[in-house]
Amino acid sequence: MKKVGVYYHPLFKTQGHLSLRGRLADFPGALEGVLQRPNVILYECPRATREMILKAHPGEMVAQVDLEDECRTAYESAGGVMAAMEALAKGELDRAFCFTGTGGHHAGMREFYETSCFNHVVIALRRVREITPLRRLAIIDTDALHGGGTMQLLGEDQEALHLCFCRSNYRSEDGLAVEVNVHPPGNPMTPRQYLEKLQDHLPLVEQFQPDLLVWYCGLNAHQDDYASLGLTIGDYLAACGLLVSLANTLKKPLLVVLGGGTLRQVASEVIPEIIQLLAEG
Repeated sequence: MKKVGVYYHPLFKTQGHLSLRGRLADFPGALEGVLQRPNVILYECPRATREMILKAHPGEMVAQVDLEDECRTAYESAGGVMAAMEALAKGELDRAFCFTGTGGHHAGMREFYETSCFNHVVIALRRVREITPLRRLAIIDTDALHGGGTMQLLGEDQEALHLCFCRSNYRSEDGLAVEVNVHPPGNPMTPRQYLEKLQDHLPLVEQFQPDLLVWYCGLNAHQDDYASLGLTIGDYLAACGLLVSLANTLKKPLLVVLGGGTLRQVASEVIPEIIQLLAEG
């Protein structure tokens, strides 16, 4: 069995970003079944320190975030991702799922907007590289919106692969920043085609040979959410199955970070099932 850590903080459903907090109204109660498994452990997200945040963002941006009421859980969101990635890098866990109260992948070097306050995945990577041997990270971003902040912060990082399923087709010269257009104008993609696109691009991750995989999982692509790509709960679980299989093939740890999405019912149904797959696969 795989040892799975689940990182959650009760503030996420009361003080998280206004557009995100409602989706977590049923948690942690909705995890009751999966938490009965002996290999699934619930942790409370620690609060990141300012010093840790400064590994990715300058002081003036941090000061601006501190003034934003909607960013009150940004430190816990970043702290949970850091704690999870560190535990995975040290071999204390095999897989992890991180709840968040704010987004992350829109936050760039000096700017934050929409639901994203701090880029918690990049902050975690820089912290973990300082204290563990982990170097190579592959990020598979299936949030329906573009992860431009992550792409900007990774810049010329030769030990990070960023694969983003968004609104354009792009491949950097070094092949480490790849965007896949899943919003073709005038010709909506079916969920089956979406999953085929995902599967077709996973060999890039295999070729890269990362030390750790991150799935930035936005629930906003659900057929009823604001950035709908027509996906159903079953499609999310199919995507999870592909990434669990990839992690098994590579024999590497897998971290799932909750991205966008606003729907309570979708979160309550899909998140426990994703954690179940992490524990079983």
